[in-house]
Amino acid sequence: MQNKKIITVFGATGAQGGGLARAILGDTNSEFTVRVVTRDVNSEKSKAFAQLGAEVVVADIDDTESIKKAISGAYGAFFVTFFWEHFSVEKEQQEVKNFIQAAKGANLRHIIWSTLEDTRNWVALDDDRMPTLHGKYKVPHFDGKGAANIFFVEAGLPTTFLRTSFYWDNFIYFGMGPKKAEDGNYYFAFPMDDKKLAAIAAEDIGKCAYGVFKKGGEFIGKTIGIAGEKLSGYEMAAKLSAALGKNVIFNPVSPEAYRNFGFPGADDLGNMFQFKRDFNADFNANRSEELSKELNPALQTFDKWLSINASRIPLD
Repeated sequence: MQNKKIITVFGATGAQGGGLARAILGDTNSEFTVRVVTRDVNSEKSKAFAQLGAEVVVADIDDTESIKKAISGAYGAFFVTFFWEHFSVEKEQQEVKNFIQAAKGANLRHIIWSTLEDTRNWVALDDDRMPTLHGKYKVPHFDGKGAANIFFVEAGLPTTFLRTSFYWDNFIYFGMGPKKAEDGNYYFAFPMDDKKLAAIAAEDIGKCAYGVFKKGGEFIGKTIGIAGEKLSGYEMAAKLSAALGKNVIFNPVSPEAYRNFGFPGADDLGNMFQFKRDFNADFNANRSEELSKELNPALQTFDKWLSINASRIPLD
């Protein structure tokens, strides 16, 4: 154990970091060992990681000194932020600056930063095809991450920029799953028309990140994108119907309708789907199933994910 390289994983109790931590812990021949970062060592998830053999440490991404302690002596670190906890781009960017400040003196050999596109590079703020949100963003939970990429470059940190995709797990959580209508059919709605949505099993994001670490320095300084499969809403509906034994129908609502669904972040997500629809070729070209499979040979297709998780999709 002493000779293994430490990977400090932030967000380990969440989807992405948790997948990475489990991937390393599940590889008995790994050259790496895991240091899981949590705000509560007594949480059930933290205790579960400790039982699997992870080192569990307390840190808060709002506290630079605690980040420094968490990455001290580590070979690498996985940095991720969770916009939906606070809905603030400014807070998210400060968290990134905290990561960078802590990492500057830590001698990390490899950082993976979980990021997304800054959509303002495609849709200017004065472009009225989609509304500008909070006065300066088109897709806040994308734009803040994408704009933060340069912070790592300017700091000279050895970083791989990992662009993620929509989680199929969103069908289980966040109310995105099919809903039963009065006609007896089940409907889900994305404003994507017939365009293909790049998506992935949340667990596979971490497994792909592990593959990046295993490649050594090959992807340092590079931006890569991952996806399990790219399917239209109609294709997903057919697969959901087969897996659930229900008639699932895709409803291609307009972005305007989606933005007005009324749940917290509906405007952000409406713009996100519109961005993915309107710039579908660019977005999907940035996410390679082939590379994802190379990094993670166990990469799941939607059918494979459904074979494991269909029973977890709530059908109200």
